Amino acid sequence: MNMLKAVGTIGGLTMVSRVFGFAREMMMSRIMGASGAADAFLVAFRLPNTFRRLFGEGAFSAGFVPLFSQRFHGPGGIEEAKRFSEDVLAVFLPTLFLFTLLFELAMPLFVAAIASGYTGAKFELTVFLTRITFPYLLLISLVSLFSGILNSLTKFAAAAFAPALLNVAMLLALILYPQGGVVSATALAWGVTAGGVLQLAMLWHSARRAAISLRLRRPRITPSVRQFFVVVIPATLGAGVYQISQLIDTFFATRLPEGSMSYLNYSDRLNQLPLSVIGTALGTAILPQISRFIAKGEPHEAAKVQGQAVELAMLLCLPAALALGVVAGPLVAALFQGGKFTAQDAFVTGNTLAIIVSGLPAYVLVKVITPGFYAREDTATPVKTAVVVLVANVILNFALIPPLGIYGLAIAIAACSWLNAIMLYVILARRRHFRIEGWLWSRIARQFAAGGVMVALLYALKLVLADWFAGSVIERMAGVAALVGVGGVAYFGVAWIVGALDREAMLILMRRKKKEA
Repeated sequence: MNMLKAVGTIGGLTMVSRVFGFAREMMMSRIMGASGAADAFLVAFRLPNTFRRLFGEGAFSAGFVPLFSQRFHGPGGIEEAKRFSEDVLAVFLPTLFLFTLLFELAMPLFVAAIASGYTGAKFELTVFLTRITFPYLLLISLVSLFSGILNSLTKFAAAAFAPALLNVAMLLALILYPQGGVVSATALAWGVTAGGVLQLAMLWHSARRAAISLRLRRPRITPSVRQFFVVVIPATLGAGVYQISQLIDTFFATRLPEGSMSYLNYSDRLNQLPLSVIGTALGTAILPQISRFIAKGEPHEAAKVQGQAVELAMLLCLPAALALGVVAGPLVAALFQGGKFTAQDAFVTGNTLAIIVSGLPAYVLVKVITPGFYAREDTATPVKTAVVVLVANVILNFALIPPLGIYGLAIAIAACSWLNAIMLYVILARRRHFRIEGWLWSRIARQFAAGGVMVALLYALKLVLADWFAGSVIERMAGVAALVGVGGVAYFGVAWIVGALDREAMLILMRRKKKEA
């Protein structure tokens, strides 16, 4: 499967999930507003998600996918890869169960440490909701195992679509319990766990269809499992440092005025859209390819794949970052303002979004650069850079939040993302594993030129349509649609003219699309 097709599959299905996610967030903002119950649920949702990223997606994939690929493409073939998966599952499942049980018992202490700004009824509600949502960690970590198997087999569709089931479950919870406050928050919490069950059922079924049916074995530390731990423990530590940074952000946000968690959540949701569709899709698609070339002793081909990924990442994420920065206010108002989510709530959220998206290209580049380490079974280096980023994040939070509030938190998030991306690239370049060559720097410069034209047009159009953005929901949505349409045409039109993209590759892709049609 070529990179464009793989990224298209993953990104397209991720977009489907994000559409459901935005429908969920739009309904949630209107039903719950920026209230204490909304803040409590968002903390309860963030905590299992934080550990899910620690044990599941990032660290697990970093260790599992290269080792599975080695066995699958080796002399043992599918049977050896399957046995490796069963050995890992035998140890992974009881570990997750004990971890979940421990946190369920100690939940009040855990919430008190993370959300120290919450007291009284708000604290009790947060503990209650987190106990409901925390089993999602176990479920989604098992989803990550099956996703790693399917991605290694270049079957990306099921894993990319699975998150949509979580959003559907949460949407149904809001539709069935639209009262707001504690009632809707509790329904959403149960929707999170139900979504995890649905995702696991779908991925288990997809693996069976791919002739991968795993049996539960007695836990044993086999040589394969030991090799897996050697790779995954440093990755877990690296992800752990990053997730500690996320928990630190939560800690500071819970100490800000009521509604701050909601502002951070809604702005981050919009920022996560291009990150998930572009960055995660690229990172998922290139890790098996880079691992395969490294295993074959073809480092130049691995570097070529990574260069193509950087080009595609910047081509797609740069206009997204610039456009979100310009239209943040109107976009937030169109999507979330209404019901209990006021114009002032939308104003603060829009400003927070405009700051956070300045780090979007760095977020995406980290997703593209990191596989260069993981494919070489080097998960220690990202740990070291993550520690530096964590320290910088804490320092910036203490320095910026007192005078700037939620905006200071957003500045720290964006700045640390750039620090992480720059450090990882410099290390990879010094080791001569990957370097941005002259042709790629030229492409990126032309992409910035196309982005500059787009920004100028968006500013002008925003002034012309100012009355629309102060009107009804339909008028606001129409205004945003106009901005998105004009911005997209302007950017890609100028990009084509100035050579900011590979015209030959695009023409080949378009010819294939016509033949398939």
